[in-house]
Amino acid sequence: MAFKRNLTLLIIGLGLTCLPVYPAQANQISTVTPNTAANQTLATHLVLKLKERKVYVYQDKQVLAQFTVAVGKKGWETPTGKFEVRELVRNPVWKSPWTGKVSTPGANSPLGERWIGFWTDGKNSIGFHGTPAENSLGSAASHGCVRMRNRDVKVLFDLVRMGTPVIVQP
Repeated sequence: MAFKRNLTLLIIGLGLTCLPVYPAQANQISTVTPNTAANQTLATHLVLKLKERKVYVYQDKQVLAQFTVAVGKKGWETPTGKFEVRELVRNPVWKSPWTGKVSTPGANSPLGERWIGFWTDGKNSIGFHGTPAENSLGSAASHGCVRMRNRDVKVLFDLVRMGTPVIVQP
């Protein structure tokens, strides 16, 4: 049985640079449907400013929200450029590439409570995700991903949809 990329639940990572894996059992899949209520204001695009360590959520030219984040550290820099939201996962699971240990989904998982993937090279993926390491926010501390407070990434998750543009600036 083939699974679509947006149904990804199990994520294997190099540090927090993550590689989606398609589970073998259907009971491991969680279908994700972004909040698309008629009265819900959705982002038209995101701007991640690496030097500021902030992500800005826009609807057209108006900033709807901004969040402090942690970005990729030296040698593991978050890529710059124009991307789009490719994956939306609630309660993602992370598997350590070093030990093979699978983390329990939830607030204390290395990926926190939400995953919003926006970049892949076909092997690894990078995205916004929650973190229990809130003390790392405002710094260059990750392996390429964008760490956020769990409460913040949950808000961001509800403001985006598949295809939302993500602009990453130095």
